Formats: sequence, C-alpha cells, structure tokens
Amino acid sequence: MTWVPDAAFAPDQPFGPRTLPYGVVDAGDADGPRVAVRVGDHALPLAPLRESLGDLADLVSGSSLDPLLAASRVEWGKLRARVREVVNGSAKPSGASLLPLTDVRGLLPFTVGDYVDFYSSSHHAENVGRIMRPETEPLFPNWTHLPVGYHGRAGTVVVSGTDVARPYGQRRGSDGPHFGPSARLDIEAEVGFVCGGPVARRVPTSDVAEHVFGVVLVNDWSARDIQGWEYQPLGPFLGKSFATSVSAWVTPLDAFAAARVPVPDVGHPRVDYLVEDSPWGLDLRLAVEWNGTVVSRPTFADMSYSCAQQLAHMTINGATVRPGDLFASGTVSGPSVDQRGSFLELSWGGRDKIDVGGETRTFLEDGDTVVITATAPGEDGSVVGLAEVAGTVLPADGG
Repeated sequence: MTWVPDAAFAPDQPFGPRTLPYGVVDAGDADGPRVAVRVGDHALPLAPLRESLGDLADLVSGSSLDPLLAASRVEWGKLRARVREVVNGSAKPSGASLLPLTDVRGLLPFTVGDYVDFYSSSHHAENVGRIMRPETEPLFPNWTHLPVGYHGRAGTVVVSGTDVARPYGQRRGSDGPHFGPSARLDIEAEVGFVCGGPVARRVPTSDVAEHVFGVVLVNDWSARDIQGWEYQPLGPFLGKSFATSVSAWVTPLDAFAAARVPVPDVGHPRVDYLVEDSPWGLDLRLAVEWNGTVVSRPTFADMSYSCAQQLAHMTINGATVRPGDLFASGTVSGPSVDQRGSFLELSWGGRDKIDVGGETRTFLEDGDTVVITATAPGEDGSVVGLAEVAGTVLPADGG
C-alpha cells in the first residue's frame, strides 16, 4: 500500500517506480516551470519535497535539469534512491502532489549543448546505400570500423509535441537545382543519450555511466530531397538541421540495467578504444505511429555500436563531453521490412506505397503526425518506458 495510485505499480506500466524519468513541466500556475519525475500518468514536482530529498533537493529545485546533469553519478544514484523511497512510501510526504499529465505541458528539460548524430544501424545503412547508390557497395569501407556520425544543430532541438514546419531548400532537378519546400519530408526513429557529470576528454567505454545521465527518444526529421542534393561530399546539413525532436522525459540510464545486451559482431576485431569490458547495447523495442497507425517496430538491439562506443569515439580525438551534450544513435532499423525506422526505407525511396490508416503515403504530407514510443525489459518482469516523441507537420511558412 502506497499513497501513489495502484495503476502506477502495474507490471506493464512503463513509467512505474522502476523507471521514474525526469522532466520539466508547466501547469500554467504561479509556480511556473518546475522539475518533476513521471509516475505513471502523473508528474510529481520535486522542489516541494525538500524535507524528503534533503541536501539533494537543490539539484531539482529549479526550472531545468541542468543542475542535475552537472552533478555526479553518485549524486544521481542517491537522488534516484530517495525519489523511489518517496514513491514507494505508505504515507504521502509533506509537499507531495501528483499532477495529471493532461494538466501540464512538458518543456525541453535541459539546455542542449553539442549535438552529435550517429549512423549505427547496419540494416539502415545498407538500405540507404542500396536506395541512394544502387550501383555501388551499400556500406563504405570505414563503416564496420568506427561509428560514423556528424555534428548537428543544437539550436533546433525541440521538445516532443512541437509542430515542425516543412523546410525550404535546394533540390536536384533535370535542368539544375530547384528551390522550394521539401517534397520528400521524412523521419528517423532514433534513441538519444543525454550527457552529464564532469567535463571529460577521451572517455573509455568503461566510463559511459559516469557521463551519460539518461535516455530519450529522438525524431531526426529529414528532408530527403534537400539531403540528396547537398550531402556529397560533406554529408548532412540543411536537410536535417531544421528540427530534431526529443522526449520531454529523460529516463535515467540506471533504469536499463536489465536491458543491457552485447552489440552484434561486425565481423572483425574492434579497434582497442571501442572494445567494451561489459555490454552496453540495449534491448529497446520501438514503435513508429503515423497518423494513428503503427507502420514500423524497429529493434534497438540490432544496432552495431553501443552508446559507450559512440561516446568513446566522439571523444577519442580530445573533444570534450559536457553536461547537456546530446548524442543520438542514428536511425533504428531491424532486418525485416516492418522494422525499418524511416519512411525512405519503408517506401524504398518513394517506390512503394505505405498504408496509413486506409490512406497511402510515401513521405510526409502537411498535417501528418508521427509518434515514436519505446519500452525495454525491466527487473522482475517489469517494463521500463521511454517517453514518446511526437510532432505534426505544418505547411512551409512562406520561405
């Protein structure tokens, strides 16, 4: 018996006491934005729980997760333990209040520093290679030796629920480039890792838990026609920098202890700095919903590089990782057609029609809504959740 509604403790509840993601909510009252944890379908603001949280309350008493991200893994663990005690307690603590999620608005929970996007699904990379370069080998020679990635634009990372305007750009035409709104707007279902802890360089794979605070879902919106014209020889730029959506709730990395799995074999030994002494692949099951219809169920366990390997590679040259940095996995795609994490793949470059609730699509139309969700196995048969990332396409804004 606890003071929290019983529904939050159901074994299939993805946001029960074993998950407890952190976010920032605004109820439209005088308190303004505040840090909270999600408990089932409610938000539990943390600032009023100073009596229960003690000296750790300062980490979550503001309007952002930034102070918490700047703390240490030891402090993250202590805070999580105290919050779990509050949620599991039989008596309602002083200052505690559960706010229905329908009564609050989720805000971007932290200040995004550097943003890096990787390309770590062999199935996705091979599919894209066959679609865009059909006369060549689908994977370049470097792909199985390092996690390929690029630096994105942190200033256009937006919280789930934010509408996305169709971007403008140059597109390839038979008589030269054409300028206008993208006609091949796409999504990429990804998993993002929110960094914290001390500033560091050359982070070994064994130290990932010291520098990754938690996990979010990411939609890397992509204008394929703009991307296809611009990406050679330097890679993604305007085709991806207009918007990247992330979950409003950050699930702590510690919540995924039961979901850790080895990454697949790439067919040869890893370079030493990419070798893991314990597995950091994650058994996450994603679902991509397009206008209310689930069109794909990508599997994250198929990714060829883990978050530990990605962070090690990102910093091996001496680059720093800082609190608030965000890096994403790259599109999550599995081996079967119904596990492809982008509409470029599902439509095979626009060749095949996709059934979306009785309508057909190849790429996104104005007014379309995409929602990406995910779960992972938890301890004792429970379920760990990743908060959804959702967005609706708006018409181009006039250029």
